[in-house]
Amino acid sequence: MKYVVILPDGCADEPLAELDERTPLEAANIPHMRSIAQRGRVGLVRTVPEGLAPGSDVATLSVVGYDPTQCYTGRAPLEAVAQRISLEPGELVFRCNLVTIADEIMEDFAAGHISQPEAEKLIADLEAALGDERIRFHAGVGYRHLMTIKDADWMRVACTPPHDLTGQPIAGYLPSGKGSDVILDLMNRSREVLADHEVNVVRRDLGESPASSIWLWGQGTMPRLAPFRKRFGVRGAAITAVDLIRGIAVSVGWKLIEVEGATGYIDTNYAGKGAAAVAALDAYDLVVVHVEAPDEAGHMGDVAAKVKALEAIDEHVAGPVLDKLATFDRWRVLCLPDHPTPIRLKTHTSDPVPFCMAGTGVICDQATTFSEQAGRDSHLLIDPGHELMEYFLKSGLEA
Repeated sequence: MKYVVILPDGCADEPLAELDERTPLEAANIPHMRSIAQRGRVGLVRTVPEGLAPGSDVATLSVVGYDPTQCYTGRAPLEAVAQRISLEPGELVFRCNLVTIADEIMEDFAAGHISQPEAEKLIADLEAALGDERIRFHAGVGYRHLMTIKDADWMRVACTPPHDLTGQPIAGYLPSGKGSDVILDLMNRSREVLADHEVNVVRRDLGESPASSIWLWGQGTMPRLAPFRKRFGVRGAAITAVDLIRGIAVSVGWKLIEVEGATGYIDTNYAGKGAAAVAALDAYDLVVVHVEAPDEAGHMGDVAAKVKALEAIDEHVAGPVLDKLATFDRWRVLCLPDHPTPIRLKTHTSDPVPFCMAGTGVICDQATTFSEQAGRDSHLLIDPGHELMEYFLKSGLEA
């Protein structure tokens, strides 16, 4: 049996006036995803358990079959796994965004989607200025980086994700709690390092958003996840440009497949991801293809970009994958977002998300499309969400 999971991150949304009261999923030209719905089942899945924040960390753990109420230790630790950063006992790792703060307003949580060479230069200089034997800065991808701090297990800091603050004053969302003075001091000192940095001088001259500060959040200790193959008997591989998803993949024992030009942004190499998934199916039982673009469009409040991203995923990922699966005797495909990222809110919500699945042993439920409303109309709700993976892999199959 061959399995594919297509994850258009954050694509679930609300009806929008700009789309004649349709959601991006309803407005986009996505014939391949709709074909999956028409040939199989549509439903809803609650990927964010009550009491946990609606982030891609929690939601994706649910999607891949792990109960976040039992195994979640923070977002940054999963990204640390992707970067092969080992944590000592008592050491915490924080996500370290490069952000643009202007007049104490979170103007851009991604510093204008700063380029990789610029970001690496900034992180290297932050390490030189602020790092020591206890505190280290680690370059990631684009605006997404990490900071580790030793002997920090006494900290009880509450931090807010910067993508929740776009356009808002930061004053009410600064780190708080035991040890927050250390974290806030680092954030404030980073402003001094970055204020007149050569990278930012050039970016301002070009009319681009400067990386004016770091923003620390998502902290935790190293997770312990049981191997996916041991749990489900399936060999997995993942295709993603985002360290968070890479970290989850490494933690559960999946093969990471890199794609040239995959950016974790709306300009990613969609066709490259689709081609990589097609090739991987010859070697692996399960291939997971994650595309960040719809989520980024949601955070930007860009309706057109979200629709365009969905159409690109459908054309360049879902289409080739379905063609390849048709060459196997037994196969299944599942398509769903991890969480909603509504254009109106520019951040995540914990609402259940729609999914569609088709293939060997999947009973057709007469759905006509893949959308939020189709999921609600199905009366199929998988809650808790971590049970979806076993449902996808095992339901309706002979023992």
